[in-house]
Amino acid sequence: MDFDKNEFFRQVTVRICGSLDIQTALENSFHYVRDVIPVKSMTMVLYDPGLNIAHIIASVGFEFETRFGFGKTVVLPPEGVEFRAARWASMGPAEITNRPDLIPETKDTFKQFGLDINVSMIDVRLELEGNRIGVLTLMVEGIDRYTDEHAGILRTVHEPFAIAMANALQHREVSKLRDMLADDNLYLQMRLRELAGEEIVGAEFGLKNVMKLVGQVAHLESPVILYGETGVGKEVIANAIHYSSPRREGPFIKVNCGAIPETLIDSELFGHEKGAFTGAVSQKRGRFERAHGGTIFLDEVGELPPQVQVRILNVIQNREIERVGGTKTIPVDIRIISATHRNLEDMIERGKFREDLWFRLNVFPIIIPPLRQRKEDIPALVHHFIEQKSMKLKMGGIPAIAPGALERLRAHNWPGNVRELQNIVERALIQSRDNVLRFDNFIGSRYDIDTGSSIEEGMTILPLDEMNARYIKKALDMVHGKINGTGGAAELLGIHPNTLRKRMDKLGIPYKRNKTTGG
Repeated sequence: MDFDKNEFFRQVTVRICGSLDIQTALENSFHYVRDVIPVKSMTMVLYDPGLNIAHIIASVGFEFETRFGFGKTVVLPPEGVEFRAARWASMGPAEITNRPDLIPETKDTFKQFGLDINVSMIDVRLELEGNRIGVLTLMVEGIDRYTDEHAGILRTVHEPFAIAMANALQHREVSKLRDMLADDNLYLQMRLRELAGEEIVGAEFGLKNVMKLVGQVAHLESPVILYGETGVGKEVIANAIHYSSPRREGPFIKVNCGAIPETLIDSELFGHEKGAFTGAVSQKRGRFERAHGGTIFLDEVGELPPQVQVRILNVIQNREIERVGGTKTIPVDIRIISATHRNLEDMIERGKFREDLWFRLNVFPIIIPPLRQRKEDIPALVHHFIEQKSMKLKMGGIPAIAPGALERLRAHNWPGNVRELQNIVERALIQSRDNVLRFDNFIGSRYDIDTGSSIEEGMTILPLDEMNARYIKKALDMVHGKINGTGGAAELLGIHPNTLRKRMDKLGIPYKRNKTTGG
């Protein structure tokens, strides 16, 4: 054969590396190679021995292109999996198979996919710097069509084909990440607009003092911690702070600290580098990094494991993170809003929460009262949820509320707070008859009440002074005994400091001055 290796190498390299679209590049190469070597199809394949699947990166010619196209994943038959894995591991630079019909495992594979077994094949190993990239397979009709000379010619161009395949895989990964990022950004923007548009029902009544505090702190950079029982709407308040702040155009990243497994929380919060641990096949940004320029909301912060508390303390102090498996620090510009239903001071005493982290987070505490302490908001909340859920359920109209139904709701103690009320409204809409909501059978057995009375049966009624004393003590405990100033008990309770002192004197509540705060 009159053959110029240098010219062949140059022409193939120009064609296979001449397009970012690997399918186009392979087609251009195919049209040139077939003038030198007998070939009817060329296919670039990545085989996964562990999963027994073949990823067809690109394919051109008769058989594979028409049957599978390109960019497809083919599950191979379980028979012969050991043979394929061994061949993949030990494959030489260019291997000829002129009689695939004599190899049972290959014959079975061809039969399963309806391919003509009367062919000859050459498999070229694609490898870069000792790393296996994939394989280039050439096929032609008839047996005994390929010679060692053909294999030698193809060995000269294995490197440009390997480079092209590596670039194609990298390009596909980048495109995938770009699409994921675009989708993620779209979701976050939609969620931000959705939350920003949420009406804070009760802002003029039961949540008036809370919204006053939100207005005071939103435009600042100070950390905020939200205290309140489960279901009171801490996320809605956190979003109100973010959307009212100069960071409103940045991301609002929510983290439920209690919902992430302890083995994954480092990676979720701080990200990881490729190869940092088994399964870390690519670099990943964590929640703190994604919150750069915006706000991160650490919900249920009391659930954080001790080692993560240390790392978050470092983030607050130094404004930088380090990915798992990484060696360089990454600066982050974030505001932290945290929330909990736990008593963090009690957790500190029991060694479950770091006191230094608590001091960093507890700069501006906001106590969100439970629904049972702001029952004046129930009618407005019910109407809000009826409108919201009617649209969600596509009911076509807004049902009316039966006489006496709101009184039954007010009589309930609401252990699940606003979330429980929301669920009960949705349940009532589903069960509504004649487009009227009665709420006559809405409470589970654990919280059953006598609907004919506004007081729960068996409920212990405490003297009003005792109830007031307990609430004032709770507020004082939350702020370490501080009465005056920002974040003091008087501000939390929405009363003048002198009025609070008089009530404390009347109720016999002692003053507890903290070394770090004024009284």
